[in-house]
Formats: sequence, structure tokens, C-alpha cells
Amino acid sequence: VVRRRLLQRYEHQPFISCLAGFYSCRWKRYQRHSTQPGECCCSMRECMFFPLLVAAFCLSLVFLYTWGEGKNDYNSFDWYNYGNLGFWFLWSLLILIVAALLFTYISLLLVLAMCLLAEGQQLYLHWSHKIGTFLVLGFCISSLFALSILWRDHRKTVRLSFQVTAPYLHLGAIAIMVLLAWPVALHAIRADKKVTQVIIVGPYLAILLFLFLIPLGMYSPCIREMGTLGPKPALIGHRGAPMLAPENTEMSFLKTIEHGGDGLETDVAISYDGVPFLMHDDTLTRTTNIQEVYPNDAGRGASFFSWDALKKLNAGKWFLKNKPFVGMGSLSKADRKQAMNQSIYTLSSFLRLADSHNKLVIFDLYRPPEKHPYRNLWLRKVLDVILNESKIKRHLVLWLHHSVRSFVQSVAPGFQHTMGRKAPIEDLLKHKIVKLNLVYTDMSSEDIRKYAEANITTNFYVVNEPWLYSLAWCSGAHSVTTNAVHLLKDLSQPLFLMTPRQYNTMWILTDLTSAFLISLIFAL
Repeated sequence: VVRRRLLQRYEHQPFISCLAGFYSCRWKRYQRHSTQPGECCCSMRECMFFPLLVAAFCLSLVFLYTWGEGKNDYNSFDWYNYGNLGFWFLWSLLILIVAALLFTYISLLLVLAMCLLAEGQQLYLHWSHKIGTFLVLGFCISSLFALSILWRDHRKTVRLSFQVTAPYLHLGAIAIMVLLAWPVALHAIRADKKVTQVIIVGPYLAILLFLFLIPLGMYSPCIREMGTLGPKPALIGHRGAPMLAPENTEMSFLKTIEHGGDGLETDVAISYDGVPFLMHDDTLTRTTNIQEVYPNDAGRGASFFSWDALKKLNAGKWFLKNKPFVGMGSLSKADRKQAMNQSIYTLSSFLRLADSHNKLVIFDLYRPPEKHPYRNLWLRKVLDVILNESKIKRHLVLWLHHSVRSFVQSVAPGFQHTMGRKAPIEDLLKHKIVKLNLVYTDMSSEDIRKYAEANITTNFYVVNEPWLYSLAWCSGAHSVTTNAVHLLKDLSQPLFLMTPRQYNTMWILTDLTSAFLISLIFAL
């Protein structure tokens, strides 16, 4: 009879039974009476642990947003790990998946806790969930600390992201506050002392007021009047189109041209017998099959090989084996066949290709290491290829190397001289600089406007994500260097673009609607 009555009791409260089961792992035991006004919702130990659960939720959310917004630099992160570990793996994608799973796990625990409290149940988090919470806290804290030490520019990326996502983060925060109004109001009503009610409701209202007013200090270059948006930034393919083809190969540059890129970027090294060729890494291990062709010399510097040796290497098979970018699509059968047959590209061939399609070129020049026969002649060799072998139209060359700029200006007038860092306008004009090539974390609409007034344009690298390209567009950038020409070319207008009136309307309606709903919840 007793057993029958207990079973009936469980059947009448399946919701609470499930909540207690998932949260406390007590599938056959739960509190059969609701917590009365004035009673503590949990033991002292649980009261002390609950803030840790909230902290784990906040930190996991911060890390998930921080890492998610850093997608623009995932390739750089994976390349950094390749240099240290010696093998290629998409560590960035793995971390993103782990961050999403941990955030989902902690969010579910927090939702279960809120539902149990709303049902008047005392909290008892199972020891396995407590260990999980500590693991999430440890992972998030150590990861955020490692990012702040090893990848300091990542903080700048997050700050830039706020310029385009802040209006929508504000909407999300207001929505969360509306959802929290229900448990806050419930516990405030159940509290038997005024002091307790103030302690519960006071912080909630303070945070809500802060969120209502925070748009007053919000800035976004994408909130602007109609007709004030500048032209779409030109697209320069970073080592070609490395999401579609092996980097720094003929196929990669042809893909950029095919998808409407305005320019081509590459890296130039000098072979042991003086032939300028395209290669980003110091060695040939990552982007060629040198371990198959010259296994005993795999770790040797790329510049210490003759051109006859270099042209025997395949520069495309690695791309099919180790996909270098997160979210790469599959190649067609024809593209796979073409990629399989790519070889190392010479500077001369690269310049002829760009000239035939009237594309701008910009390149990083790598001085040969010590004991290299062309260590002191490398610039003359590069200039000889540009001026005599390829005979590319000079206005298409964005000359970036700074050490012998005066000499280059005297022997090759007509180049568009480009500086790789910010400098006073007077110094730039003195050196006849017409363009700045800056890392995207240096993006500033005020600086862009200031340089534009002196007829100095700005190019930012490497910009892959649509939100970052939209920010560069709204800020007035003239061009960007990108791995994703095929994606960015389709943007007809910046993401998140709106007029001040549209944003003010959205802000006021959000605040009024949320205030009405919260007041209704507290009144009921």
C-alpha cells in the first residue's frame, strides 16, 4: 500500500522528478513539499557552490563569444601550432566545439537550478556535476589567461567585434533579464523580510537600468545616415585564394581572378641559384611533398635549394590531405585534379599573370639567410625580375619593402609605395607613401579618415569574416587582403548597417517592451 501511494505521488509530479533527476541524480527522491517563505532554498554548502555555477556560466559564455569572434584568425592559430608541434591539425575548430559543449552543459545546469527553485525545491547538485563545474571553470580561466598572454591581439579583435555586435548583444542581454524576472519575482515574493527582498531585487534592477542606458555610450561605424557609406573595399587575395586552392600557386591566383579579386598578395624568397619564387614558410615541409622527394633535406631552409630542385616538388597534394581552413567546401573533380598538379610558382610567372589581368600586386620579400650567395643581392634580383623579365605595368606594383625605398624610387619610378605601419602624415608624404598596409587590429575610422584627407589609402590584412569586412567597409577602408575573396565579393552592403533613427527606434522599443513584460511578471 505504501509503495502504491509513493508511486502515485511520483506520477503526479513527473516534472519535478525529472528536474531533480537531471540536477541531483535523484530519480526516486525529491522534496515533497515546497519551500515556504523565509526558508532557505538549500544547505549552506549548496549556497556557497551556486555562485560558482553562475561564474562558470558567465566565464564559459565569455570564452565562447571570445573564441567564436576570433574565427578570422583560426588559420593563423593553427599555423602557429603547426610550427610548434610539427603536424597540422584544426585545433581552432576543436576548441570551438569544446567551448560550445561546455557552455551548453553549464547552461542546462543553471536552467535546471532555476526551475527547481521556482518549484520551491531545495538545491542539491550531484558531486559529478560539481566536478564538471570545476572543470569548466578551470578550462575557461586557463584558456582566457593563455589567450591574453600568447595571443594579445585577440583582445583587439573582440573589441572590434563589439562595434558591430553590441546593438544585438544588448538585445540578447535584455531578453535574458526578462526571462530572469520570473524567478527573481518569485523569490522576492516568498521572502518574509524586506531586507531579503531588497537583496534579491536590488541588484537585478540595477543591472536592468544599466542595460537600459548603455546604448547612450555605444559606438558603431555601421550606424550611420543614409548616403554616407563609402565605396566597397577592394579585395586582394592573400596568397591567392587559399580556401579554394593551394596557397601561392598558379591555381590559387587564377581562382582569385575568377572570383573578381582586385589584387594578388604573395611572399617572395630567393633560391640558392638566384631565382625568386613564392613561398611563405621558411621550410618546404608544410606546403610541398619534400619528405617524399628529398626526405633527408626536409628540414632545410627553402632558400638553400636550387630552382631545378624546387620545380620537382609538388605544391598541391598537401592541400587535399590537410584542409587548412575551417569550413572549407569540397572541391569539384576538376579542381581536385588541378590542385594535385600544382608546383612552386616563380615571381616572374606571378607578375606576368597579374599584368595580363591588370591586377594589383603586393608581396613580402624575405631576405636570404646567412651564407646564401644572394644575401646581399636579393633586392636587385627581385627588381630585375619586375622591371626586365615580367615588365609588369609599374602602377600595379604596391612596393612594401622599406629598407631601400629611396633606391627603388630612383630606379623604378611609378610603383605605388606602401608602408606597413602607421606613421605621422608628414613622414609618409616625405617618403612619397600613397598607401598603408596595416593589420586589421589597427583599424580606426578616425585614422582612416585622417589619412584619406592626405590622399593616403589604407589596406587591412587579413580580413576573412563578413562582420570584419563590414566593419572595414563602414570605417572607410580602401581595400582588404583576404583569404575569402569568393565569400566577401557577394556582400552587397555591410552587415549590421542601420541608420541612427532605426537604431534608436529599436533601442526604445526594446526597453519599453521589456519594462512592460517585467512589470507584468512582478505584478502577477
